[in-house]
Amino acid sequence: MIHEKPGLFPDTFLWGSASAAYQVEGAWNTDGKGPSVWDFFTKIPGKTFKGSNGDTAVGHYERYKEDIALMAEMGLKAYRFSVSWPRIFPKGRGEINEAGIAFYENLIDELISNNIEPVLTLYHWDLPQALMDEYGGFESRKIIDDFNNYCVALYKRFAGKVKYWVTLNEQNYNFHNGFITASHPPGVKDRKRFYEANHIAFLANAKAIESFRKYVPDGLIGPSFAYSPAYPLTSHPEDITAFENAEEFMNHWWLDMYCWGTYPQIPFSYLKEKGWAPAIEAGDMELLAKGKPDFIGVNYYQTITYERNPLDGVSEGKMNTTGQKGTNQDTGIPGLFKTKKNPDLVTSNWDWTIDPTGLRIGLRRITSRYQLPVFVTENGLGEFDKIEEDGSIQDDYRIDYLRSHLEQCREAISDGVNLIGYCSWSFTDLLSWLNGYQKRYGFVYINRDEEDEKDLKRIRKKSFYWYQNVIETNGKSL
Repeated sequence: MIHEKPGLFPDTFLWGSASAAYQVEGAWNTDGKGPSVWDFFTKIPGKTFKGSNGDTAVGHYERYKEDIALMAEMGLKAYRFSVSWPRIFPKGRGEINEAGIAFYENLIDELISNNIEPVLTLYHWDLPQALMDEYGGFESRKIIDDFNNYCVALYKRFAGKVKYWVTLNEQNYNFHNGFITASHPPGVKDRKRFYEANHIAFLANAKAIESFRKYVPDGLIGPSFAYSPAYPLTSHPEDITAFENAEEFMNHWWLDMYCWGTYPQIPFSYLKEKGWAPAIEAGDMELLAKGKPDFIGVNYYQTITYERNPLDGVSEGKMNTTGQKGTNQDTGIPGLFKTKKNPDLVTSNWDWTIDPTGLRIGLRRITSRYQLPVFVTENGLGEFDKIEEDGSIQDDYRIDYLRSHLEQCREAISDGVNLIGYCSWSFTDLLSWLNGYQKRYGFVYINRDEEDEKDLKRIRKKSFYWYQNVIETNGKSL
């Protein structure tokens, strides 16, 4: 639909930015913190760009007050961060590490004192290595109680201070890379294990939300889903079928479970035929029904276009983690779908499709199907940034990217989407998991690279001042 006049962002709109513990904190073994799976996985040769890891990251653990002062200068209304589970429970369970939880309490207090709404993510991939060693992490139902106990510890501590909570971050992306491409921990390729682990994660998510209702009755909670709305390559019926398959298997599989506590029927039937369907035990569906969220967090970066894939067709291809444009390869599931470059859209240097309208489409699809509020918990552009001779960082390409996506958020609000807020990814530059430090996302440049930590100096980019003005005008300056 085309609106005669653009809508307005509500006065309560949360203009935010985001990060994750492993990607910014560093201090990987400081103050009693235990190792996470990423502390081990990134040390395996060949797993990350130039062997980069988060041992120091960008030093946020030591410099969080400096970073929050920059957020306050920008006028940020919300900051989404994650808590490192092994910083709270070094072995995944047992006695709380007081020094670890005190760090997050100090962080939250600093945010609140600067009128910044804390948005707390409970799990952003840093599983305690001790639980991986003991029982395989999310491949065991033992993790349901361990995750719940960890969540309850945070609920009890921060219930009066934190209103917005995120349960699992990008379960779909993290588990796909962990069990399909082997590029995340545990680093295996097994579809049966993929669907079994996902089912256990759904149960853990539902259990955490059930407990949340008891301990944080005035709070709001939901998962953050890595949503890449599906497009058909053409209007050919076989491409339309591939698109339908992709939307069901890659999106509804997670969103239906989060919002309704049920699996979509057609994908489940297919998985049963293949022998990949997860084992459903007595009481599972009753627990899953208790996990309905208050909102859906959307991590949006791109749409994905699909076409027909024959039974002997494409499966997994190589992912671009170097920034060498054009090196990403098509992937798929034979007999269901395969990805295809969209001829109508441009891509970043990491071959991610740039499609602002896709964000609006995704927000509308979620609103129409699930009738829940939506919170854009991540959206941003990872690119090569450089310091000019005058010391500035002229990242106009990032401004163009963010502006175009925020314009589509405004259109979605005009369409009737209940949009709580928008958190850019990310506030500062950070470790981009497999991509090292050269793939920069932040409003604030961090002076380091893969080989040299340098001084970790914080430098405001041009986009910092642009977003500052957007916030000050509540989006009117777009």
